[in-house]
Amino acid sequence: MPSEVLDLGTPQPKQVEFLTDTHNVVAFGGARGGGKSWVVDCKAKVMSYACPGITQIIVRKTYPELTENHIVPLTRALQCYHPDRHRRLAVYNDSKKTITFPNGSRILFRYLEREKDLGRFQGTECDIMYLDEATQFTEDMFKTLWACVRGTNSHPKRMYLTCNPGGVGHQWVKRLFIDRVYDENENPEDYSFIQSLVTDNQILLENSPKYLQQLDALPAKVRQAWRYGDWNVFSGQFFEEWRNNPDHYTDRRWTHVIDPFDIPADWKVYRSFDWGYSKPFSCGWWAQGYDGVVYRIKEWYGCTSPNDGLKLPADIVFQKIREIETHDPLLAGRHITGVADPAIFAKDDGYSIAETANRHGVYFERGDNTRIAGWMQCHYRLMLDERGYPMMYVFKNCKDFIRTIPLMMYDEHKVEDLNTELEDHAMDEFRYFSMLQKIPPRRKIPARALADDPLDQMKKGY
Repeated sequence: MPSEVLDLGTPQPKQVEFLTDTHNVVAFGGARGGGKSWVVDCKAKVMSYACPGITQIIVRKTYPELTENHIVPLTRALQCYHPDRHRRLAVYNDSKKTITFPNGSRILFRYLEREKDLGRFQGTECDIMYLDEATQFTEDMFKTLWACVRGTNSHPKRMYLTCNPGGVGHQWVKRLFIDRVYDENENPEDYSFIQSLVTDNQILLENSPKYLQQLDALPAKVRQAWRYGDWNVFSGQFFEEWRNNPDHYTDRRWTHVIDPFDIPADWKVYRSFDWGYSKPFSCGWWAQGYDGVVYRIKEWYGCTSPNDGLKLPADIVFQKIREIETHDPLLAGRHITGVADPAIFAKDDGYSIAETANRHGVYFERGDNTRIAGWMQCHYRLMLDERGYPMMYVFKNCKDFIRTIPLMMYDEHKVEDLNTELEDHAMDEFRYFSMLQKIPPRRKIPARALADDPLDQMKKGY
């Protein structure tokens, strides 16, 4: 038996909240320097002693992160490599990446870099799971890992998350813990969020007194996220131009989202489409004004919950699109030009998806799928001029476009491209449409001085 007594250290007030929280899913953090990894290791040690035979898993995105933040600190604290076996508080098996305690409790270390690696968790069961830096994981990853927390024993079944704003998981973490917006199968009482800022970690500030200055010197968006835990702005946002300002829905300045209005009969109307079955499909309808400005006037987004598709056959999807275009007041009786992902023209098994659409009187041109040039066209559309006017607007009823566009992130490995692991379906069809209606980069024209405006039209907003 070990002769040593484990020193857990002294948790700080916010960390005590985390250690004593008994909700089913607990998130901790919200900013840099809040002491997240330390409190995960502390909780894992406490539960290992308090619940003999318990199985816990700590998950990070990569193995080096797992080693640096958890394996090394825990094996050191538990003296797993002490030359005197009697002073070892636990045993570490490097090949199995597992710490085993004398009472039968285990802490397993696992990494998960991509969704395709989820198969490695098939059949996995544990009592408690820790998802460290949860915003580095997609919602599908989170749901799959949460399903691993099960068992027939009496041990608590919980999941603990640490997180900062930003990353591919920003959307679902913000939804569950910040906005507290839940699907039908989610119980709000299961979820708890404990915000911990760098100012809550006095030990860090005592040992690194200049750390606050380092955070304050960061670019504005990064500083807001890392210093103050602001979930509405974050580094790496793909469409930084995007604005949703309800105060300007009527005057259409400094916002992309606006109040709907009746479309003139002679405006051109377009349909853009991105196919999806297990993932959502996205169909957007656009109107183009006399000045070239475009308006997303309607959408049909095929999801049951974020990034989960309706799994409808193509026949049903295009039958519904045809019905919408026949009966909707904004679309009925108009000639509609369609553009879609060129992949729908592929004949993988009999009829192509495009041919299925044709049978229902829904026609598409092959979209230009060039990604970087396409995203630049989207950026050109979104750019505001110096008076606050963009070249594209979105009616406020297009809720899924409005929901997903601010959450798009840059790909970590492909410069200038969007991260395809995100819920990017509405963005893809926006890109196909933008490539169909290309515009040059906007040239910012300074507002004319009022001295050159005798009728005061600039001031009146004519």
